[in-house]
Amino acid sequence: MSGPDARAAYDAVATAYDAAFADELDAKPLDRALLTSFAELASSGTICDIGCGPGHVTCFLAGRHADVVGIDLSPAMVEIARQRAPDLSFTVGSILDLPVADDAWAGAVSLYSIIHLTPSDRTTACREFARVIRPGGWLLLAFHVDSPEFAVGAVNHLTSWLGQRVELDGYFLDPDDVSAQLEAAGFTVKARLEREPIDGVEYPSRRCYLLAER
Repeated sequence: MSGPDARAAYDAVATAYDAAFADELDAKPLDRALLTSFAELASSGTICDIGCGPGHVTCFLAGRHADVVGIDLSPAMVEIARQRAPDLSFTVGSILDLPVADDAWAGAVSLYSIIHLTPSDRTTACREFARVIRPGGWLLLAFHVDSPEFAVGAVNHLTSWLGQRVELDGYFLDPDDVSAQLEAAGFTVKARLEREPIDGVEYPSRRCYLLAER
């Protein structure tokens, strides 16, 4: 997430978002498998959940890796994450200017955070991923591709979400474009997976996961 609109939107919905999505991984075996594989690939060193929200994915990773931290643009989300997992480190920060040194992490996960970025901001985010992930480290990205309402490349502008008034753009992204942005930043995409939505569990979009090595 980036920008004041995204911060305000996620601050506004933080409590409702946590209630709606805190246990979402229970119904997503493929996501669990990908996160588990990522944690194994990252090996030793710190891994970060970028756009961690209320910290449920961070906690899942922490059960499979010794050194996990979370970063989110929304202070309200970070506060919930800290309450959920007081033994983990959560920081308020932007995906466009990550508050860590070069080569700080063995890997990073960013699930559905780049969907709120303009194309130029996605380029900046990919460069930030490359800056903070050490050579040989790993990145796992997830994003929406299309849905019955929105084609690839479309923008969904939300003015209401989870009972709150918001101003938030969500982009439906072409996996080829995102892969190219990652590769231009210095990553090699090692795996690409697309899946259909899980009925009754999540928003009905086709999703893409990219696993890339720095």
